[in-house]
Amino acid sequence: MVKSVAEDAYTEGVRLYELDNIADSIGRDLRLRVTIIGLGGTVYGDSELEGNALREVENHYNRPEIREALEEGRGQSRRFSTTVEKNMLYVATVLGEDEPYGVVRLSIPLSEIKVVTARVNRILLFSFLFAFFIIAIATFLFSKFISRPLKEMVWNAKNVARGDFSHRLVLRTGDEIEELAKAFNYMSNQIKIKIEEAVSSRSRMEAVLLSMFEGVMVVDSKGAIVLINKTLREFFDVTEDARGKTPIEVIRNIEIQDFIHKALTAKEVLSKEISILSPQERILLIHASSVLCEGKNEGAVLVFHDITELRRLERVRRDFIANVSHELRTPVTNIKGYAETLLAGAIKDKENCKDFVKIIYDDSEKLAGLIDDILDLSRIESGRLRLQIKPCRIADAVKKVLAGLKKEIKEKSLEIEVYIPENIPSVMADERALIQIIFNLVSNAVRYNNERGSVKISARKDGKNIIVSIGDTGIGISEKDLPRIFERFYCTDKGRSREAVGTGLGLSIVKHLVQAQGGGIVVESMPGQGSVFEFSLPKS
Repeated sequence: MVKSVAEDAYTEGVRLYELDNIADSIGRDLRLRVTIIGLGGTVYGDSELEGNALREVENHYNRPEIREALEEGRGQSRRFSTTVEKNMLYVATVLGEDEPYGVVRLSIPLSEIKVVTARVNRILLFSFLFAFFIIAIATFLFSKFISRPLKEMVWNAKNVARGDFSHRLVLRTGDEIEELAKAFNYMSNQIKIKIEEAVSSRSRMEAVLLSMFEGVMVVDSKGAIVLINKTLREFFDVTEDARGKTPIEVIRNIEIQDFIHKALTAKEVLSKEISILSPQERILLIHASSVLCEGKNEGAVLVFHDITELRRLERVRRDFIANVSHELRTPVTNIKGYAETLLAGAIKDKENCKDFVKIIYDDSEKLAGLIDDILDLSRIESGRLRLQIKPCRIADAVKKVLAGLKKEIKEKSLEIEVYIPENIPSVMADERALIQIIFNLVSNAVRYNNERGSVKISARKDGKNIIVSIGDTGIGISEKDLPRIFERFYCTDKGRSREAVGTGLGLSIVKHLVQAQGGGIVVESMPGQGSVFEFSLPKS
């Protein structure tokens, strides 16, 4: 600005002595020392000097700032001024860029620059503090209106990740954050619903598997146990937590472990029958199928069926057919043989003919009795036997049985002892079935007794039941035979049983009839000392 004023004055033809007035005017306005210098270094105007003092000022041509301005257009220096006796800052610029005709110089004491600098520093510091305050307020507002909702959303997201869906975001910001919070709540609710559905489905599946009568094991793709139900635990007496372990660690059966390895890679259902001895002897049929999910093997499911009873029944059926065939073949063979003998001419032999006919008659009776017993047992087991349950007196049934066995008792000279109190209640039973039970037990006691032995029949109350006891002093039953004596056709001494004309079905019929009427039967026996059979029936 100073340069422009000086150049304008020169252009308008201002005389040199008037330049001092211009310098004075500019100096007052800017509060700076203004000096106008000619090209030769002569001072024509100075805002700090007047009159004679101005004329006495030494030539400024050699001053650093002047020489630098004349050479480069601008100049600057710092030094002590002898004129004003102060350390000054000088800044000079040439007048007339194309044809220089002078130099204008501004100077200011360095002390005033320091004051100005301090003032500027104070202004900058104040500005910085003010800006910091504004930023702090802005940060607080950001934390309150933006950061805090985001932190709340992060906290809620962590709760969802932990499975806690009880919290909901409630934000009333009125902007996109509120919309984001609503979307987050919706997503959280949908995740909760999906998880509940998955858990419910899994729980139902596990409940079905755990409550199945068959044993169930589920393993993952690595063969580790995922689930074992209660039935399978009972099969193998598993009490520890089996989840995550291999079957061999829990069941300790190498056959099952190998079978599971095959099932994991098989594409069809596998089956295997195994026998175990501990904790209880069982025969198990295992079905196994791999579990495929999108073509990837995720594990296998194994179902264990306890077929111990089925295999026992199959064996009993085979034994029954074999025994029936044997028992039928003997009388049939005898009847056929003696009939052929009679047809061959022995019918004319008066002396032997009667004996042959007697043998044919006895064997036919035995055959008829066997067939009747088989039919009775079949009706009982199939539930086709119609029982008419009513109050029956034990004493009356015993009396009828003893009357029917009077001949056999007399032949062996047996002593019969009956101990049945007169006031004992009646039993709820089918009369014919009750007589058959007592008849079979007493006839066995007579048949397998010793000459001049004894048979004891008694009855007593036991809570809601009446217990009937039938004991003998016969040959007894060995301990190994006791568990099987109620099986069909099972005989402890087959040779003796044939001599005694038994069918091997009597005790099996007794057991089924007693159970069909709500009772039970037990036996105690010592070889050489006799046996005691006790059955119970509900009292009336």
